[in-house]
Amino acid sequence: VVIKDGLELARGSLEPALCHCPEQAYLTVSPRCIYDCKFCPVPKLSGEPKDKGQILRLVEKADRTGEMRAISLTSGVSESPEREVEKVANVVRALREIYDLPIGISVYPTRTSSEELHRAGATEVKYNVETMDLEIFRRCCPDISHSFILESLKEAVEVFGENRVTSNFIIGLGEGDDSVEAGVRRLAEMGVIPILRPISPHPLRKGEVIAERPSPERLLRLARIAKRILDVHGLRADLAETMCLPCTGCDMTPHRDL
Repeated sequence: VVIKDGLELARGSLEPALCHCPEQAYLTVSPRCIYDCKFCPVPKLSGEPKDKGQILRLVEKADRTGEMRAISLTSGVSESPEREVEKVANVVRALREIYDLPIGISVYPTRTSSEELHRAGATEVKYNVETMDLEIFRRCCPDISHSFILESLKEAVEVFGENRVTSNFIIGLGEGDDSVEAGVRRLAEMGVIPILRPISPHPLRKGEVIAERPSPERLLRLARIAKRILDVHGLRADLAETMCLPCTGCDMTPHRDL
């Protein structure tokens, strides 16, 4: 029960997380990255990548709970995007031999990543556009190509189909609401479901980026705008089976939260 100033705001039960979120084994393959997006702490952390055996054991542990409904893998770029996609695709093939469950993948795209991941057995894919404000993108993500990510998202829809392709869209980097609305509309026109992700400024990036967590009122307003745009284009966030949309832990999710 959530109570504020004597008023009950919400009532419910806490869902246990299997690996990162409820009902999913959601794992990071490579917690390191050769790129240097200014809002992201991963390049500063240089974690140790997991091998296929480690991932299979973690998924097996989650499966033993009897609560696992999906498997999701995300990854930084440890050596190169091509090598990362190859590694993740190999893991997907191994998982697909064991589990008849939806598998979602979030990686930095390559020219062949959608075909490779789909062929390996992935159900859904996420390539993060980060922001649709080009000035902010150039400032925050100097090492990667915005146009290439958009091209890759378009191709992913052709390979995986609508309601199977998503993209994180960060809110709180200084973008205006009009820019967000236009960006959501452009992605939806492509068949991509944008995930409006409120920025969480990280101390390892202090002073490198202008970042302010958006207010609840702004997040709710933008989520309603996103829902309206998705409805116009026949997209449903509640049809996603893997990764962030069914979790709802970090974001206001259209068709689930409102």
